[in-house]
Order: sequence, then C-alpha cells, then structure tokens
Amino acid sequence: MSGWLRDLALGARFAVTGGRAGRLRTLLTATGIGLGVALLLVAASMPNMLFQREVRESARQPDASYEVAEPGPDTFLYVRTETVYRGDAVTGLLLRPEGPKAAVPPGAARIPAPGEMLVSPALRELLDSPEGALLKQRLPYRAVGTVGEAGLIGPAELRYLAGTDTLTTDTYDGRGRTYGWSVPEEPMNAFLLLLVVIACVVLLLPVLVFIATAVRFGGEQRDRRLAALRLVGADTAMTRRIAAGESLAGALLGLAAGAGFFAVARQLAGTVRIWDVNAFPADVSPVPWLAAVIVAVVPLAAVVVSLFALRGVAIEPLGVVRTATPRPRRVAWRLILLLAGVAVLVPSVDDVEITGTGIETPGIAIGATLALIGLTTLLPWLVEALVKRLRGGPVAWQLATRRLQLSSGTAARTASGIVVAAAGAIALQMLFQAMQSDFMRPTNMDTARAQLQTRVDARSADDARRTITALSKTTGVTGVMGVIESHVWRSGPPEKGEEFGAITSAFVGDCASLRELAVLPSCADGDVFIALTHGQEGPEDSWVTRTAKAGATVALREPQAHGKEPVPTWRIPDSARTVESRRDPGGQYQFGVLATPKALDAARLDMPVAGAMIRIDPAVPDAEEHVRNTVAALSPLTRVQTLRNMERDAQYSSVRTGILVGATLTMLLVSVSLLVTTLEQLRERRRLLSSLVAFGTRRSTLGWSVLWQTAVPIALGLALSVAGGLALGVVLLRMIGKRVEDWWVFLPVAGVGGALILLVTLLSLPLLWRLMRADGLRTE
Repeated sequence: MSGWLRDLALGARFAVTGGRAGRLRTLLTATGIGLGVALLLVAASMPNMLFQREVRESARQPDASYEVAEPGPDTFLYVRTETVYRGDAVTGLLLRPEGPKAAVPPGAARIPAPGEMLVSPALRELLDSPEGALLKQRLPYRAVGTVGEAGLIGPAELRYLAGTDTLTTDTYDGRGRTYGWSVPEEPMNAFLLLLVVIACVVLLLPVLVFIATAVRFGGEQRDRRLAALRLVGADTAMTRRIAAGESLAGALLGLAAGAGFFAVARQLAGTVRIWDVNAFPADVSPVPWLAAVIVAVVPLAAVVVSLFALRGVAIEPLGVVRTATPRPRRVAWRLILLLAGVAVLVPSVDDVEITGTGIETPGIAIGATLALIGLTTLLPWLVEALVKRLRGGPVAWQLATRRLQLSSGTAARTASGIVVAAAGAIALQMLFQAMQSDFMRPTNMDTARAQLQTRVDARSADDARRTITALSKTTGVTGVMGVIESHVWRSGPPEKGEEFGAITSAFVGDCASLRELAVLPSCADGDVFIALTHGQEGPEDSWVTRTAKAGATVALREPQAHGKEPVPTWRIPDSARTVESRRDPGGQYQFGVLATPKALDAARLDMPVAGAMIRIDPAVPDAEEHVRNTVAALSPLTRVQTLRNMERDAQYSSVRTGILVGATLTMLLVSVSLLVTTLEQLRERRRLLSSLVAFGTRRSTLGWSVLWQTAVPIALGLALSVAGGLALGVVLLRMIGKRVEDWWVFLPVAGVGGALILLVTLLSLPLLWRLMRADGLRTE
C-alpha cells in the first residue's frame, strides 16, 4: 500500500511540477473535467430547483383548503390577476384586509394600502424602462416597495401585490386567513416519463464522454515522460501507477474547478434565462447523494480511463513503442454493446401506455445507455476503416488524412460526444413529434376570424356599448364582433317538481356580430332568431324552446328573485326564426335568443355583459397590448384571452422546456469540448507545424488541414448519429405504438454539427498561427 501511495503521489507531483508543458496539460485536463463536473452538478440540482419552485408557488397562495365564511380581524379578501405583456406572464394578487390582524403575504413587509403595490425587481426594472410604458398604463397602482424572494418563484418573475378597497364578495376569488396551500401533484403520464428518462441519458452521456476525453489530454507527452522513468529504473507496474496518480491529480483539480464553475453558474442562475427558466441561487443546490456520486465517480473514471489508454502502449526505457501498423479495431464487441442495449430496452418499453403513470425506469435507462455507448464505440472503427482508404487530393487534404491515418483514435474521441448528443437529439425529436398529438388538442378556436376575446361585466347596456365602442377605436384593432349578453326566463312560476324556472341566453347585437354565433339565412335590424345547438356542447333543443320560441313572452329578470315586484317582460315576435348555432371564434356554441337592437332594447336586460371578439392588425406594433390596456381601463379584473388553434398539455410543456434547457447546455459543452480538444492537439504538434512552415508550407494550407481534420470525424460522426438516432427513434416509437411523423427530423441536428465544424476551426486559427512561428523549433 505504501508503494501504491508513493507512486500515486509521484504522479500527482508530475501533474503540477512537470514544467510549463506539464502544467498546461494539467490545466487543460482540469478545465475539461471541471466543465463536465459543473454541468453534472447543474443536472443534479434540477430536481431541487423544480421542487423549490413548487414550494414557493404553494407558500405564497392564500390557503383555500378550508372555507372562511365570515369576516374577522385576521381575514382578507383576495383575487388573483394575470395578464400577458409581449409574451411574458405578469401575475398579481389584489388584497383587501378586513381587519387589523390580516396576514401579510410572503415577500412583503406589509399589506399595500389601496392604490399601492409592491413589485418584483424584474417588474420594477421593466416599468422603469421605456419598454414597459404600455404595461405601466395597465397597472393603476403606485409602486411603493419590492416583493422579496419569499414571494417569487424566480428572479425574473413579473409579479406584483396590490391593495384595493373596491374588492367585494361579488368580485373576489375568496376570503383567506393564512397563506400556504399545497395542491396534490398529478402523477406524470407514462409517455412523459419515457421522454424524461431518455432525455437524462442523452444529455448526461456527452458530459461523461467529454470527461473521459479530457483525461487523455497530453497523452503523448505523458508517455515520453514515463519512458524516461523506465530508463531510471521504474518497472511497468510502477509507471502505470504513476500515470494513474497524474490522472487522479488532474481529476481532483477538475473537481475543484467544477465546483468553482458551478458556484459561478449558480450566481448567474438569477440573471440568465434559458427558455424562460431561471431560479434563485439558493434553490440551485445538488441533491446530496447525486453530488456524492459525482465526487466519487469522476476521479475513479479518470484513473480507469488512463489505465485503459495504456493497454496498447509498451513503455520501454528507450522510448514509447507503438506498432507502426496498429492492429485493426474489432467491430464485434461494439455491435454486441449496441444489440445488448436494444435487448434490454425492448422489454422495458413494450408495455408503456398513454393512460399509464409508471414505467420501468432502470431498464429503459440502462438499455438506452448501452445502445448509445455502443453507437459511440462504432465511431473509432468507422473513422479508421474510412481514412485508411483515402489517397491523393490537395496538400491540405493529404496532411489531414495522413494525420488521421496515424492517429484516428484521438479524432474519433473528439467527435464521440457529438455522436451521443446528436443521436439522442434525433431520437428525442422523433418521440416529441409522435407524442405531441397526445398532448396537443384542438381548441376549436378560429384565429382567422378573431385573435382576442374578452367579456366585460357592465352595469348597464350603455356601459356595454361604450365598452364595444372603446375596443373598436383601440390602436391596431381592425374589427370587433360585439354583443350584449344576458338571460331571459320563462314567465310565471316554476313548473311542478322544478326548483327553478327555465332559462336561456340572450344576445343583442348587429347582424354582422350575430352571424358569428349562428347560421343566419338573412338578417336586418329588427329581426329575432332562436339559435339551437342540437345537443352539440350545449343543452338539448327542448330546454331552449321551453323558454324561447316565436310568440312566447319571456321575463327579462329572474322572477323568483324579485318577490312580488313586477318583472319586465318581452314578447318574442311571431316572425322569429329558428336557426342553427355555429362555433364562435372562441370555439363555443352559443344558444338562445339572438336579437338585433331594434327588436330588443338592451337597456331592459338584467346584468348585461359586453362580449367581444377582436380582430387586430399584425402589422401594428403592440396591437394586443393596446387592447389589454383598453380592457384594463374599463374593468381592471377582466382578462383578455389570446385565441389559439391548438392547446398544449401543461406537463408536456414543462418537460419540453426542461429538455430544451438541458440540450442547450449540453451542446454548449460539446462545443467547448471540441475546441479544447482541438487546441490540445495543435499544442501537441507545435514542433511539427513549425517544421512544416520552415520548409515552406503555406499557412492557409495548414489552416485548411485543421479544418479537414475536424470535419472528417465530425461528418462521419454525424452520419453515424443520424443512422443510429433514426434507428433508436424507430425502435422506441414501435414499442409505444407510434409511427414516424417526419424522416427529415435530423436536418437541424446536421446543421448544428456543420456550424460546430466552422466555429471550432475559426476559434482555433489564432493558436494555429502562433504555433507556426519559427521559435517552435527550439528544443532542450
């Protein structure tokens, strides 16, 4: 044991005291491992970050788990508000304390006085900037303070807490006494669980591949140093232990660097938004057992990879012996890995059903991991098999292919992270496309007829008309289909056995607006229609005709609510025609009485509502925001709905956002790994590059050579990943009973790979020019 410790310590000394070149190699290794460790720690923090967001959301909600019927010294009325500003949600909570002891909401020092509000830092910044001018008009409160972290789910959240004295039991969401309400979480759909498991494998494997690649940085220089140790008496076993100690030191430094990178990323979590997700630094903390696994596995993996890399190298006292013609790589065991992954994956996914809530997570994770690792191990064999057949071509091409023929393994390892990331991304995208039909449902809305919808409570018909007129005059509005909505009741007392009398809807509007609600054969001011849905998302026709039919007299107020007071009535004209209802732009079937203004005086209606379907001009900037401002000025608690043809499941959207965030971080890491590996290879060949320049080789030729050396392995890796990703996607889809929606899903992935080739080449050119100088020929 003492001999082992001595040799490991000696290797660690070489890692940090091996001269400028040795220190640079250690720095590159530590940086590479550190980046990988930082991303692993971020991944290990995701469960806690998402959990803390849920905790914050539930802690700030008024407790509605029990009913507070009567006001008291510690009660308050509340209403939740929500609006949208340029695509971002702006949420609020309006409060009216009913006593001096009313609870203060989380994140606030006091309940704001009427007309005052507390705003989140992000909302304050927006309101104080020119970009928030329209939103400032929409919030009729004076900002007097800031909402603290306890009242926010993230630093970038746009939220406010406002006080009001106009809130009543007619307009409130509820009466509360305390805050903090935990809503039971719905179990996740089995298809979404499958997506999450595959995504975790796809996003984390490239990180592990990169760490394994970083451990091998400077391998040739290390082998020469080990040969010198053999010359002074070290045996083979000792040199291997020294090599392991050197890798272990780099890994430990990488862990420290990773912790530093993670600490920086954690502080930036509140200022950086990726796919609309950010978090407070305190919430970004790794799950303890996952962090412990990372700390234990990374150094162990570094030692294992280092020893594995020495298996084909004979380190002798007079130098490192490498066979001039390396033994061809074997493909059999690589295919076995791939087939083993499919064999494990098939039984695990075969029983996944859309209605289920559980899957065999270990089997799916192990199967996908083996399949992707098998696919990755095929790349070195494929690169070697292809490049050994390449002959001729321009000088730059020959330099690149000869270098690949001499050492194709390094180039293949460089591109292996792309193979895993690209293959997994293709399979994930195929799953997304096939599954989205299960999590996307048509809303039956028609955005060609209208883009916005709102319903504003009005005190009178005149207020309703003013609302419709104000909307029609709003900037960017090209048309308003407005009706005044109310109800009509069957005259007289309820029939025997009925608790309430028959009732149906009534709509007053011009002919153009009424045509949006029903199929009208003809229409003129003074006409009346009875719209029936024939049971389509509405009551049976008999229920409507019990109240509304030609020649019937209907009550315009609820008869039972007025006691012995006379109830205003209206006789439906004998000329009223029965028509078929149609979906309005909001996707709903309306039914009941449709009357033009001359036929029914809207001023006689009870509790009228102004219903509006709004068309806007997409060429007018912020047309939607102007509409929201108009509605907010008329009725601050009224919401404006944006019409959409399709609606996405909330859990599906959450999973999709999480995977996009992870994929973005993984691709950034792959880009950095490619660049670091390319720079390390250039540094290893600095003497060769200087020699080539000294013999007259043009710099442009060497630049093109670097491009081809990067492009060939990546192009082969992308081809392999396309084939493997499509195959893996097909297998997964067949197992869950889905079919391929788009075979060209790999094109964006291939485009990203091509962009990486150019980016890495451009970023490596400055170092290449510097290494071509003549002083690179100096030696000691």
